[in-house]
Amino acid sequence: MPANHANGASSPSRSRLRIWSWPLHWQVLAAMAVGLVAGLLGGPALASQVGWLGTLFIKLLKMVIVPLVLTSIVSGVASVGSHGLGRLFGKTMGYYVLSSLLAILVGLVAVNLIRPGVGAQIVEGTEKLPELSTPGSAIDLLLDLVPENVVAAAAKTDMLALIFFCILLGVAIAGLPEKPRVLLVDLADAGFQAMMRLTGMVIRFAPIGVFGLITRLVGGTGAAAFKALGLYMVTITVGLTFHVLVVLPLLLILLGRIRPSVHYRNISDAMAMAFSTSSSGATLPVTMNAVEKRVGVSNRISSFVLPMGATVNMDGTALYECAGVLFIAQVLGYQLDFAAQMVVVVTALLASIGTAAVPSAGLVIIFLVLEAVDLRGPQVDLVVGAMLAIDRPLDMYRTLVNVTSDTCGAAIIARSEGEDAVDAEVRP
Repeated sequence: MPANHANGASSPSRSRLRIWSWPLHWQVLAAMAVGLVAGLLGGPALASQVGWLGTLFIKLLKMVIVPLVLTSIVSGVASVGSHGLGRLFGKTMGYYVLSSLLAILVGLVAVNLIRPGVGAQIVEGTEKLPELSTPGSAIDLLLDLVPENVVAAAAKTDMLALIFFCILLGVAIAGLPEKPRVLLVDLADAGFQAMMRLTGMVIRFAPIGVFGLITRLVGGTGAAAFKALGLYMVTITVGLTFHVLVVLPLLLILLGRIRPSVHYRNISDAMAMAFSTSSSGATLPVTMNAVEKRVGVSNRISSFVLPMGATVNMDGTALYECAGVLFIAQVLGYQLDFAAQMVVVVTALLASIGTAAVPSAGLVIIFLVLEAVDLRGPQVDLVVGAMLAIDRPLDMYRTLVNVTSDTCGAAIIARSEGEDAVDAEVRP
């Protein structure tokens, strides 16, 4: 009996501790539910007391932006660019830029047609928000890409200029002789690994941050905010679905003369793994196996194109960043003109090149695009926090789109290199 009593006494404690061993997305969903109830019951009084938790979480995310982008883009571009004098590199980068740009334009059209943020009750007012700063012409946009002072650009979070510099630096490192190139690539990669570890530590704080954000959101505006968030989820889902079922199949047909139904059946394992892990990097071994064994791409092509794609080709993430920023602007009552939307498109394209192949990386990268059009402040942070609370299923779908685009690129490039057996049949 004493032994049984001791076991019974300790089990509730162990049960409570097991909550922290849940997968992160379940912890976030639980925090959202608790925050929803707390906000409804506690109202503005409780919202003002716990809202600082959400503010702290958003500040932690912003803290890692500049060093993460610097190390990620330099490391990624320098490592893949070392191969970059050949025809294969040109074809691969050409496809990845094209597919990412098309994904961004799909997101742009979807959010302008559905307009999920118009009339949304997520923030109480917009009278204190700053004026948006956007270039007046394409020439101004081009000039804004080049920083006069890189350190000042980083200090002011001028992300468009900083990303452009990082890409050029990565290309320059790739062209160095072997000894300094390897040294600098290893240094950038070590910095990137350290920043990813720090980012992972910050993201582990997400449940507490989400609790504070949702409590403040619901306590201040009520549950009406979730109607807009639901429409936002529909918008992103529609955009991703259109890209994966219309745009990518058209690229397969037009560029590779490949039947999309055959290709998608051959990569079904990789698609399922991408959706379940939310990580292009973690899915890479399964992706390479499917592309080589079932699609029929040679190792010469797949070993170059797919790791490069996991680094620089993020169609789903690019679409999300563009649509998410426009959604936030709509919520706050801004009408972004053509020039401002083009800034969003360019920044989303450049930022997607450096998006790490890990779960929820887009949560950090979206701040880059927001900064490009001077969307900042506590109300912006509140909307981003609300988006974070419902991000897990969207993140899973984004990763599926990312990996699918990588496999399409590998198949198209292999066909262009004369590999006629690619997707000739559905292979077991």
